[in-house]
Amino acid sequence: MQLILVNLFVFLGIIIIRAFTPGGAASEFYQTFISWIALPSPVLSMLKKPWTLFTHMFVHQGVWHLGFNMLWFYWFGRIVGDLIGDRKILPLYFMGGLFGAFTYLLFATLFGWSGIAFGASAAVMSFVVAAGFLAPEYEMRLLLFGNVKLKYIALAAVLLDLVMLSDGNNTGGRIAHLGGAVFGGLYIYLLREGRDLLAPFTNIMERPQPKYQPPSHMEVVHSVRRKPKTKSSTTPPARDIQAQVDAILDKINKSGYDSLSKEDKEILYQASKNQN
Repeated sequence: MQLILVNLFVFLGIIIIRAFTPGGAASEFYQTFISWIALPSPVLSMLKKPWTLFTHMFVHQGVWHLGFNMLWFYWFGRIVGDLIGDRKILPLYFMGGLFGAFTYLLFATLFGWSGIAFGASAAVMSFVVAAGFLAPEYEMRLLLFGNVKLKYIALAAVLLDLVMLSDGNNTGGRIAHLGGAVFGGLYIYLLREGRDLLAPFTNIMERPQPKYQPPSHMEVVHSVRRKPKTKSSTTPPARDIQAQVDAILDKINKSGYDSLSKEDKEILYQASKNQN
């Protein structure tokens, strides 16, 4: 929700600037303003404005563009967050967007494109494909289509970009979408293999802060009496919890989320809270 609010506030700012600029979207001032927050190509242009690698992910100029991206981000972000933890949302959003940006810049350099790219679509596509890899049998109810499994939704989203790419419709944007989709699938695949590409980012965000300890003017000497070690513990080992979560994810992949028992859902919920 915080990322959605940031996108919304940036959009409102763009709308206000466009409304109060003489000439509107066609004015030189407005075009210059957009060029400073959107991702330019080729690469040499981007190197003069490196911050655009991040700012372009929050730039939308149309209501439908913003609404569609944020709606999909809300749906699939919730699914990904429930299954692997909400602390992965921010790193995945940025890495999906960056992967899409680098893919766009690569093709722009190879084919000599010049222009700008903007929008959260590449970042959102990383969540769509990640959700499809995490829980392919999970079903979503879509208007006019009824219940559709996530793997088919993710596949349709990728195929739609490929089809529209062949038509020459928003070629640079479609390339960026596919780059974000590739990162989403690659991330979940490697995560299942035991390699977390987002671990460096989550570790930085979760760096423990030193606790303040008030100075003491009294010296206290404790007499320590050793107690015999006991094997009992009220907290199950972390590896046992992870094994249970892995088994539940496999169950979702095979039979869908609705096949989970009440105990399975509680274990998944508690594991997600611990990851947060």
